Amino acid sequence: MERPISTEGLATAVATSNNTSIMYPVMPTDIGQVLPFGRLLQRRGSGRLWIGQSLRLDTHQIFAALAGMGVRVPMGSGVTLAPLRHPYDAAVQARSVAALSGTPYVAGIGPATPDFQQSLLGSAYGKPLTAMREYVTVMRGLIQGDVVRYEGEYHSLEAQLFSLEAQRVEIGLGVLRPRMARMAGAVADVAVTWMTPAGYIGDTLLPALADGAAETGRKTPRVATVVHVAVARPDRDIRLTARSGAGAHLRAEHYTDMLRRGGVQAYPDNPDAGADALVEAGVFVTGTPDEIAAELDRYRHHGVDEIVLNPAGVLNTEGLGATMTDLQDIFAAVDRRRG
Repeated sequence: MERPISTEGLATAVATSNNTSIMYPVMPTDIGQVLPFGRLLQRRGSGRLWIGQSLRLDTHQIFAALAGMGVRVPMGSGVTLAPLRHPYDAAVQARSVAALSGTPYVAGIGPATPDFQQSLLGSAYGKPLTAMREYVTVMRGLIQGDVVRYEGEYHSLEAQLFSLEAQRVEIGLGVLRPRMARMAGAVADVAVTWMTPAGYIGDTLLPALADGAAETGRKTPRVATVVHVAVARPDRDIRLTARSGAGAHLRAEHYTDMLRRGGVQAYPDNPDAGADALVEAGVFVTGTPDEIAAELDRYRHHGVDEIVLNPAGVLNTEGLGATMTDLQDIFAAVDRRRG
């Protein structure tokens, strides 16, 4: 159950958090598909462009191409998959984006599913939390310029990056459930959550992040939450839009388990019903642009530092034009709420 929101608390949350970003939600085949999203953020003058793991055009190369086209906006991966690259290469890729774009970069990392791990590595991580902790520890040391001598259960190396001037790289971890949140609190700069109910973030994930940070004396990671959005329009079937945008994740046990923990009845054997439940619970955020902006403030009140708008449903069902109209209308409503 979500905590009640006081007017004073809500005003404080809005005043202290002004990051509203965009997730480009599909694997692109051409840089022109992503360019309008980067240009929108560039005109706006704030917000980060996030892209998940792309197995068509590589995520980091997309960011580099945008930088070469003059799109210099903060960027972040949400998330790239650890089995695809050694943490040394991950550090090189992340720092390259920060250097080429001239802006800070969030290198969001995730372990992928056991099946994906098995297909690339020959066996799944027996201890995925250990694997990710090692990965981030090695990557952080390299980015900091250290000579890293590390011998772990999954990752080992003795190396140092060549020196290069670049903007700051923050390391993010994909976080859905409390055990990963606790580990992220101990080692990460950013916790990247996806499709997570607002109350679940505040009541479950944030305490776990804080506990993990306390273990190592680090600052609690900031939270970037990817939120499905679609403006309610007379000719738009919102349930169809939600099914198109969220259906793939709703077939995965780790996502549906997280949702059930957060009070949303979703099961991998019935993704359509899960998408309907997302709409009913307000996790797939819809309504007028002003109603959407108000709901985004609820996420901020529950401790989210950066809202990442995910227009996957509209992009998949109606195309680029409708998607850009939605994003512009939502941004305008967000600005109205801030005066």
